[in-house]
Amino acid sequence: MGSIDLNGHPGHLIRRVQQVHTMLWTAAVSEEITPPQFAVLNGLADESGLDQRTLAGRVALDRSTAADVIARLVRRGLVERARDSADGRRNVLRLTGTGREAHAGLLRRTERMIEILLTPLDGAEREQLLGLLERVAQAGERIRDPG
Repeated sequence: MGSIDLNGHPGHLIRRVQQVHTMLWTAAVSEEITPPQFAVLNGLADESGLDQRTLAGRVALDRSTAADVIARLVRRGLVERARDSADGRRNVLRLTGTGREAHAGLLRRTERMIEILLTPLDGAEREQLLGLLERVAQAGERIRDPG
């Protein structure tokens, strides 16, 4: 049996695009803050006081990855964890002042990185690509968590 053309294989193309994204992220956004760490900072930027489980769901991180990412951000002084005053069993998360400053800088650089990543596409193609990727991601989440 012969080989297949990997340029028509979605997984191969997604991996290649992820490699480009990682390269651009490291070069243009941050060598210290990873995309999942940015997602957590971004998730807390507009809504402080979320518990870890809610935040993980909103930024599409599994619980163990979220726990590790949040622990790293707490150690770096970008996020603080505190007991919920309404429910002492729950911890809530907030950006520190340093975390807010870091997020603001990362946000500007991320916007520029996205512009570079999507340079080959015109406006309509960008919208179409993002819409299609969102549909595939949502379908994958429904497969992973059907309930």
